[in-house]
Order: sequence, then C-alpha cells, then structure tokens
Amino acid sequence: MVANLLDFDLEGLAAFCDSLGEKRFRATQLLRWIHQKGAADFAQMSDLAKSLRDKLAGVAEIRPLSVLSEHSSADGTVKWLFDVGNGNAIETVFIPQDDRGTLCLSSQAGCAIGCRFCSTGQQGFSRNLGSGEIVAQLWHAEHQLRRRLNRAPGERVVTNVVMMGMGEPLQNYAALVPALRVMLDDHGYGLSRRRVTVSTSGMVKMIDRLSVDCPVALAVSLHAPDDALRDQLVPLNRKHPLEELLAACKRYLDSAPRDFITFEYCMLDGVNDSPAQAEALVQLVRRAGVACKFNLIPFNPFPASGLARSPRERVLAFAQRLQDAGLVTTVRKTRGDDIDAACGQLAGEVQDRTRAGERLRRMPIAVLEPAQRV
Repeated sequence: MVANLLDFDLEGLAAFCDSLGEKRFRATQLLRWIHQKGAADFAQMSDLAKSLRDKLAGVAEIRPLSVLSEHSSADGTVKWLFDVGNGNAIETVFIPQDDRGTLCLSSQAGCAIGCRFCSTGQQGFSRNLGSGEIVAQLWHAEHQLRRRLNRAPGERVVTNVVMMGMGEPLQNYAALVPALRVMLDDHGYGLSRRRVTVSTSGMVKMIDRLSVDCPVALAVSLHAPDDALRDQLVPLNRKHPLEELLAACKRYLDSAPRDFITFEYCMLDGVNDSPAQAEALVQLVRRAGVACKFNLIPFNPFPASGLARSPRERVLAFAQRLQDAGLVTTVRKTRGDDIDAACGQLAGEVQDRTRAGERLRRMPIAVLEPAQRV
C-alpha cells in the first residue's frame, strides 16, 4: 500500500523512514521538502540520495486533494471546495488581512453536532478526515498562494490557522493532533501555538486531552448565556452544560499558549441578542472566573435555518455592554459574502446526505417577542 506522506508528523515520518532502513534525519528533510517547499515529486528533492528517491517513488506519495472549485471574493477572500470522495466535499477559506493571512480548515465531511445556525449541520455527518486531508488543505493553499502572489522562497502567506471550518475538530482527535503538530513544527509550517486555533462546540473531555497533548489557542462556540437556549442552538450542551464546559475552559488555561479563551457568539435576530442576554453573559463568565474575550459573529443566513442576522445596531449595543463590563469584545467583519464564504454553504449544494436540512426546517426555536429585543 502506498503511504501518503501528508498523513505524517515528524515522528510518523521518522517511523516510516525507519521502516525503509533510513535514518531519522531523512524524515526532517522530507518534512522540509513537502511543507516548506511544497514539493510533490520526490525527484525534486535534490539533497536525498537517488536510491532513496527511487525507493520512495515505489512506496509513498504526496497526495493532494482534488479541487472541485475555487472562488475569489472582491475583498480578497479565497474559498476552495475540495473533493474527498463518495460525493463528499469540504471547504477551506483563506482570509487576507493587513497584518496576517488566516486559513480556515475543515476537520470532517459534514458534522454530527447539528448546531442550529450552522450551514454544515444541515448536511449531516459523513466521515472524519484523515490527518493528510486536513494538512492537504494548508499545503494547497499556502503553496498555490505563494506562486500566485509571487512570494519570495520561504515567505509565508498563511500566518494563522483556525480549525473553524466544517466539522467538530475534537470529534476527530486522532487525526487532528498529528495535523496540528505539522503546522507547529519548525521543519513544517513553523506556526506559533498562539496562531493556531482549535474551535470546539464544547467536548469537555477532549478539551482536557488537548491541553496535555498539543495545547494551542482555544475557541469555544458559546452562542447563548444559559443552558435552556444553548440546548436549542448547540445540542451538545445537553451532554456538557455550561457549568461543566466553562470549568474545562478554566482548566485549559493552565497550559494554553494564550491567557484567555475566545468565546464565539453568533448573533441571531431576536434569539440571543437582547440587552438582558448580554448582561446574563457577563454574569456567566464572572461566576465561572474564566479569562476570556468575545468574538461576536454576524450570522450568515441560509434557507434551512429559519434564522436571521441581528441588526448591526443591536450587535454594537450588545458588544458595548460586554466591553463596559471589562470584557474584550470584537465584532467579526463579514468576509466573502459574495462567494458564500460561510462554512458549509458551497458543500451543502453538493449533497444533503442525511436529510438533516429537512429536519432542521421543522425544528421550532424560542424567539424573543419584539418588546424584548430593544
């Protein structure tokens, strides 16, 4: 069986080289060629002995993902739709800013969590991605963009990676951790732990494991100030309610590369955006004692959700209440609206495998009365 070298972190490559009778330093050379230089052909790897290159050609490959489509936004955002087989597609989004280039990666084809406001959730879950399929998204984006932007050799385009694309990363833990290690390795992409973020909907036990195995920046999809509403928006909350989740966040900070947790909060018109809910959010994190910042996210509407984006004035008022309480709060600028850059919007056009979207349309949700919204 031919091995895909994108599947391996440095330790995995070292074990693979050992199986071929090669020394460990060959693994370091391979990691550099593949990830720093973007080589896909062993013949390009000029500092490897020809005998090794010939050997590798018979037992290994660097297997890219097949691109179904690429969309570029007027604001510079680029979105790729990758084919991962059997009718499944995943999305990867590059978001350029003045001081960074952020790449949003997917970890699963579909998602089993079923968050009400997430377009991916309506597709249901198909399968976990392998480590190589996670890393291949970064490999493709980094090296294609370097060529397109005519960057100097070694000049990095992707400076930040966020595991915020399709899927729940911590449900695919075995593949996630080796992929993170490639991102962090100085012979791979050399990213700082502060610049690699794993986003989770709240898998408490896996948050604790990540703190030991590969602590990076952590973002938690919060989206509600109380269990009753979060049960509706994030079904995982029924298993891991807020008190349990926030306690895990506090534990994570002992090993995290940042001194705060980022709480993601999708602003939904009349659902979670009232002044009373802003106040409840303040009290929630104060009681928990979690050092945090809030990222308020304008909702990207999709037909099956039955939800709408909060008006900008209400978002700003919500943010102001959090800031007045001393909580660092940002409002995410929408990017790539003209190319449906919200996760799952393009892949959702490929297939709704489990009719999750149809079920979602039938689910009621508690909505605030108009008098409660102001």
